[in-house]
Amino acid sequence: MTKTSRALGTIAALGAGAVAALASYDLSQRKHSVLRNYPVIGHMRYLLEGIRPELQQYFIERNWDGRPYDRDIRSIIYERAKGTHGEQAFGTERDVNADGHEWLVHSSAPANQPDDTPRVTIGGPDCTKPYSMALLNVSAMSFGALSANAVRAMNRGAHDGGFAQDTGEGGLSSYHLENGGDLIWEIGTGYFGTRTKDGRFDPKQFAEKASDERVRCVSLKLSQGAKPGIGGVLPAPKVSPEIASVRGVPVHEKCVSPARHQEFDTPAGLMRFIAQMRELCGGKPVGIKLCVGSRIEVLALCKAMIEVGTAPDFIIVDGSEGGTGAAPLEYEDHVGMPLTQGLMIVHNALVGTGLRSTIRLGASGKIAAGNDIVKRLIQGADFTNAARAMMMAVGCIQAQRCHTDKCPVGVTTQNPRRARALDVDSKSTRVTNYQAATVAEAVRLMASMGVSDPSQLTPRMLRRNIDVHESQSYAELYDWLRPDELLDSAPESWAADWNRASADVFPTP
Repeated sequence: MTKTSRALGTIAALGAGAVAALASYDLSQRKHSVLRNYPVIGHMRYLLEGIRPELQQYFIERNWDGRPYDRDIRSIIYERAKGTHGEQAFGTERDVNADGHEWLVHSSAPANQPDDTPRVTIGGPDCTKPYSMALLNVSAMSFGALSANAVRAMNRGAHDGGFAQDTGEGGLSSYHLENGGDLIWEIGTGYFGTRTKDGRFDPKQFAEKASDERVRCVSLKLSQGAKPGIGGVLPAPKVSPEIASVRGVPVHEKCVSPARHQEFDTPAGLMRFIAQMRELCGGKPVGIKLCVGSRIEVLALCKAMIEVGTAPDFIIVDGSEGGTGAAPLEYEDHVGMPLTQGLMIVHNALVGTGLRSTIRLGASGKIAAGNDIVKRLIQGADFTNAARAMMMAVGCIQAQRCHTDKCPVGVTTQNPRRARALDVDSKSTRVTNYQAATVAEAVRLMASMGVSDPSQLTPRMLRRNIDVHESQSYAELYDWLRPDELLDSAPESWAADWNRASADVFPTP
């Protein structure tokens, strides 16, 4: 017998021994029933289960039916971020006759595209430092949820492209500030970055940080689309010295974000708190962000604005289809109002109470392409925000590992080795490219519809199939209130909710 034969025999014997040992362990262990009945080969189940998302995404799903974002949308984001064509050959793959399919109504006499890209001025009568907002901005994502390099790349991209970055509720970090991009400073129920030792709002600290010229607006988060009505917990091991410093919490201690605010407990109290924040930040625009729960609650907020005599400068409506780093499945799938319904409720409530002319509306929740922007403008928004699309612009591959700290491309991780994969210089350029190309496509779409400014869009310009034989426009599908209609005489379809709403209590549905 040759040496090679003996070596192979030894390897085979060792392999057989290892398999026998594994089989013995599988048969005796009590944790996995599959392995007790199918020793050794049962491990294949766990292997295949582990790579199932990748197999599904790359080899099984069709171009138009992936979730949360299908391959067509992912591809267009990547191509626009890289500055390539972002076009498709041969025709649509979608079933344009399916129930629920929506489309924009074009004109036989398209308008000329405006020389300057449309923007919207944010700032009501109590605001002394209004801000010119782009049609598409970076939605709320905290440092901690995103890596330092991802925050840097998005902020530099926002600076170079002339749009804003929402900081998320995790605090105003140095990574948000170092590249000079315009910031919407979001403050949540934990008041991170502007809190006292016992977790209350710290006016002095807020005023000092909000005076930074890079902070252009302040957004008070009431709820988030992917997990409305729920707080959050950052486990103690994840509260690093850097995270603790940004958030203003003790190092290596469990960090709790409450489910509700402690500084107010009524809609009227919320309006007074907004007025206080606006004064503390020197007259900059202050707004709120919420996922709509019920129409009664929105009307209660409107009544509070009228009663207190002040209002937020903007409201960002977050849809239940919005993203998050991590949330219970029950909340992601079954709590909160989708963006279409929520946005139109807020828009109509403000119109019906005579408040819409001074309050700007933002929309967030799966904004990715130009048609998404135009659709939300028709439904009542003045501007839009995107989170996951911006993540894709900096390299996200929709691995859906955000909550594991094992992001394969360095976007949603605090692991230095993984985060270094994200090159700030190249990815910031991609953020700028993506935003510019997507807004340009939205402007071109509007021109194809015969309008040169978003203010000319109407609900008649968006249609939906209600069955295989008929479609209706949004003007026909939904009621649209007239200015002051709720104050004059609430229509029957709104009267019950209007009568129940009170500025003195956050109502239950």
